[in-house]
Amino acid sequence: MEERFKLFQNEPKALEAMLGVENYVRNSGLDKKLYELIKIRASQINGCAHCLNMHTRDSRKLGETEQRIYLLNAWRETDLYSAKERAALALTEAMTLISVHQVPDDVFNEAKKQLTEKELAAVMMAVVAINGWNRIAITSHTPID
Repeated sequence: MEERFKLFQNEPKALEAMLGVENYVRNSGLDKKLYELIKIRASQINGCAHCLNMHTRDSRKLGETEQRIYLLNAWRETDLYSAKERAALALTEAMTLISVHQVPDDVFNEAKKQLTEKELAAVMMAVVAINGWNRIAITSHTPID
């Protein structure tokens, strides 16, 4: 697939804006493995090959297991994920698919129960960030590296 547009080369301030959100999440104290799971799950839903390739690789570097990566799209059907991870994944899915069902109260309330307020804010911003990156990569046809 041929790359359509190099957004960040053509408009560096767009990259600065995206990195502002990314830097907030990276410095929020959110568990790095959980952050990668969020990025992978949203990228699965959005069908972003570039981001899936990048974040599965990054997840492995952090010590994530192949089994948990492979089963992430079926996380509800396994006990491989903690209650905190499950709450974050449910919120990730609801926010990524917000036009379908909004964010149901039970999903948000479980996230609020399992995550500290700081973690909840970081998860929400992580979902915002990866959905933005996905949309840019998909629209631009960003190649897999």
